[in-house]
Formats: sequence, structure tokens, C-alpha cells
Amino acid sequence: MKFYISSAFLNTAEIVEIAKAADELGYHGIGIPDHVINLETLATPYPYTKDGQRRWQPFTDWPDPWVLVGALAQLTTRLKFVTTVYIPAMRNPYSAAKAIGTAALLASGRVELGIGVGWCEEEFTLMGEPFAGRGQRTDEMLELMRELWKPGWTEFDGQFYRAPRLEMCPTPPPIPIYVGGLSGAALRRAARHDGWIGDLIKTDRALEAAGRLRQLRSENGLPLDDFTILTPLTDAVTAADYRRAEDGGITGVITMPWMFYAGPGASLTEKIDGMRRFRQELALD
Repeated sequence: MKFYISSAFLNTAEIVEIAKAADELGYHGIGIPDHVINLETLATPYPYTKDGQRRWQPFTDWPDPWVLVGALAQLTTRLKFVTTVYIPAMRNPYSAAKAIGTAALLASGRVELGIGVGWCEEEFTLMGEPFAGRGQRTDEMLELMRELWKPGWTEFDGQFYRAPRLEMCPTPPPIPIYVGGLSGAALRRAARHDGWIGDLIKTDRALEAAGRLRQLRSENGLPLDDFTILTPLTDAVTAADYRRAEDGGITGVITMPWMFYAGPGASLTEKIDGMRRFRQELALD
């Protein structure tokens, strides 16, 4: 089982120190969420809470993932960086591919691209991209970006994006793609790529998703051994809980260990102490 630290809702200076501590303590990676802006009012309900309200308060930090990865990569040696999740369809595919590829190069191949199709229509509008058809555009963008990340000349002729013969350098190391979402379309999309990345979810529901993903991979003649299933688990607390998840096919967990000890008001020192204690008490090596 691999353990990632979530950087969601932390201030940016704290993320730097958390990442350095996670690297030293032997955590596998750090999760970095993505929003460009946070509007005061929304007509679109937030889909991951029962009341449709956002989980974060106004003026929460949302640093750009790829700028952050480029910086953190210079301060760490083994920590991986996964986006939780990045929204490609809200961007121009060429600028997105350039930023992701540059960050992956600076991180010496430690970037894992977690993506989603997005939920906030107003943010799409401000970014100048249509909300409708975002799933199809996401599929094509991922195909195009994989081509742009290959060495040599590239041509692309898609439904939404067309590229004449061109090249994009620097060429990054391989970038695995993990897809978020629980809908049938999201799971099918994840099964076609390198992994699935979940939101806050109970273990039983995550195990259901893992079973469905294994089925989809098998139906498409794709291997299971190198497929990643990475998610927070809201009801996993003990080492036995994590072993059960691992036995069911979950390969990694995203967590905030300090929540078990000091709670949401933890200081930076308490956060790092919680990270250390979590590894020691659960013997997670």
C-alpha cells in the first residue's frame, strides 16, 4: 500500500514544508488539487457534499499545480506528485501539455497526472472553454497530450483539436494518467488509462469501484498488475483497515494523518508530528 499526503486547503508555505517532511518520512507522494479561481457565488452545486456547499472557505490557497510541482521537485528526492484532480478540458491542450511536461521533466519522472472532467460550469466560462462536451474533449485532449509528449514530430487530426506537423520540447519522462469519477463513463475512461483516482469515499464503495475497474480492464484485454487505484478512505483508521483495502485492489491511499491526532486546526508542527506518528503506529513501511 502506498500512502500520499493530501495538500488540499493548506496554505502554500505549509505545502512546501509538508512535502519536504513527507519525502524524509518515506511517504510515496503528495496530492495537489486544482482550481484556478473560487467564485463567491455559484449556480452550480458542488457535487461532493450532501448540501451542495463547497468544502473550503473563501481565500483558501489553490496554487498552480505545475508551478508548485516544479518548485517541490527541487526540494525533494523521491516524493511523487499527483494532481487530485486537474481539469484538462478547462484549458488549451498545448499550454496544458507544455506545463505538465515541463513539471514532469523537472521532477525527473515523479509526476502522475490525476484528471477529471470538471463540475464547475462558471469556472469553465471564465476560462473561455465550453462546459458541454467536456468529457469528449477530455478524451481527445489526453490522446493529443500523449502524442505531444513523445519525441519527434507530431501530427494530430481529431474532432476538436487538429495539429499540423510540429514538435514540443523538452520531451518529458513517461507521465501516467489516473482518471477520477464514479460514473460509468468515468470508470470506463479510467480503465483505458493507467489508473483511477477517487474523492472522499468509504472503503466498501472504493472496493466496488476497484472490482468494476478490474472487470473493465479484463474485458479490454488490459493488464491488471500495473493499474493504480488511489483514493482517500474516510473510514480507514487501523492497519487492518488498510490491509483490507489493499487486499481488495486499492494500491494507494491519500490522507491527512494529522486529522487523526490534532484535528483540522493543527499547526504545521502538529501536522508533521502527525505524519511521523501515523507511519510509526501503523508500521506502514
